Amino acid sequence: MTLGKKIQDLLARVARVTAGGGEKAIRKQVASGKLTARDRIRAILDEDSFHEYDLFVEHKCKDFGMDGKQLAGDGVITGTGTIESFPVCIFAQDFTVAGGSLGLMHARKITKIMDHAMKLGVPLIGINDSGGARIQEGVNSLAGYGEIFYRNTLASGVIPQISVILGPCAGGAVYSPALTDFVFVVEGISKMFITGPEVIKTVLGEEITMEDLGGARVQAEISGNAHFYADSEAECFAQIKRLVSFIPWNNRKKPNPFPPQPPRTGQLTARIIPAEVNQPFDVRDLIRTISDDSDFFEIQEHWAANIVIGFARLHGETVGIVGNQPLVLAGVLDVDASDKAARFIRFCDAFNIPLVTLVDLPGYLPGAEQEHAGVIRHGAKLLYAYSEATVPKVTVILRKAYGGGYIAMCSRHLGADFVFAWPSAEIAVMGSEGAANIIFRKEIAAADDPAAMRQLKIREYSEKFANPYIAAANGHIDAVIQPEETRDYLIHALEVSQRKSEVRPERKHGVPPF
Repeated sequence: MTLGKKIQDLLARVARVTAGGGEKAIRKQVASGKLTARDRIRAILDEDSFHEYDLFVEHKCKDFGMDGKQLAGDGVITGTGTIESFPVCIFAQDFTVAGGSLGLMHARKITKIMDHAMKLGVPLIGINDSGGARIQEGVNSLAGYGEIFYRNTLASGVIPQISVILGPCAGGAVYSPALTDFVFVVEGISKMFITGPEVIKTVLGEEITMEDLGGARVQAEISGNAHFYADSEAECFAQIKRLVSFIPWNNRKKPNPFPPQPPRTGQLTARIIPAEVNQPFDVRDLIRTISDDSDFFEIQEHWAANIVIGFARLHGETVGIVGNQPLVLAGVLDVDASDKAARFIRFCDAFNIPLVTLVDLPGYLPGAEQEHAGVIRHGAKLLYAYSEATVPKVTVILRKAYGGGYIAMCSRHLGADFVFAWPSAEIAVMGSEGAANIIFRKEIAAADDPAAMRQLKIREYSEKFANPYIAAANGHIDAVIQPEETRDYLIHALEVSQRKSEVRPERKHGVPPF
């Protein structure tokens, strides 16, 4: 056979495999509102940057009539490409081929590209759209999942791992996304659950739809399993591209710098904060007054909204921001907020992203429900994450910083490199009213006018502790600053902290309060 004929044979083979499950299956996929696996890859990556590998891999199953079936690429597409010239490894399950079911060779294509990502030191993007384990392959399918989970764990903290749920993701398959750094979901398309509605009905007698059980909104708002929610695949892909611009290739690099830009907002920082300490405000408005181009990329916006996390830039450099949100539950810490912030802090620390913490909270959320939900254990995760982090850590206390909440929100006692406070900061064991009721209980009870005495003692306590100067006098705060100085102080603090060195005890690893 001549070279020309061999090339023609190659092109025919490529055309056959790249057709996926065939025209009928592709039409069904598109009719359901979903792009094909190849179109998804093309939409995420730079034009003409995708290079596919293992195109001709085939399954090895011989049982249950599988020996006569050809599955194009064994139902998954793998390769490398770029996003805004940023190199990535990527895989996409192809639902048009056997429902994207995972068999042993399907899994080995995924683990091979995962190994490439680790070796090359680039992010991994996985697009999940699968009916689950290929039943005909039995334990080999389960083995494939296990090998993926193992690599997810090895890659954790080494390269960024991004999961995109664009179809069903059920049973054991959900654990791979759960092991990755960021999970993206799309309304009406994404489905995640351990056991489906039919199993729940059989075992528990409960009826529930797939959407109500594990749809995109459920994962973004209730379970917290998803970090980004979108109304369409196009919006989801835009979110992925934006995320990649903020993070580094791997844990040996820092995020790529951007040209420094002043904030776009004309609003004064001080104008955002109400005069009354109990009046709410949106901490995201404050973040936009200090970040480059007033740009803030929020993560897990719809879950545990009493704390805000996300990426911004200060003088062109990426920073991770953690801020109490006074608009929701007065910004208290609870089980979910602690989990949300702690995981984000550990990601930033693993990937050399400095942390900026904005503090305004009355403490941890009280009540039997939170205690029974394990707020002690979950709250300790936040303490652990901040204490463990060795990246530059800068804290700004805006208003309330009471009790354990003051300590947990990256206080100097947990290793903050710089702690600044506004003149409006109140740092104490508790608020003035509660403290006065405890400290001066006898005086108030014995007074001719208990109500007047209570107000007098509240003012007395406020004058002593409802300010940042006692903490500053004890060296717990480095500087009391004007609100309009916040951006300049942050930029300078991060610049002088970038080469800091910390020596920690030698150990295999810590044991965080999971």
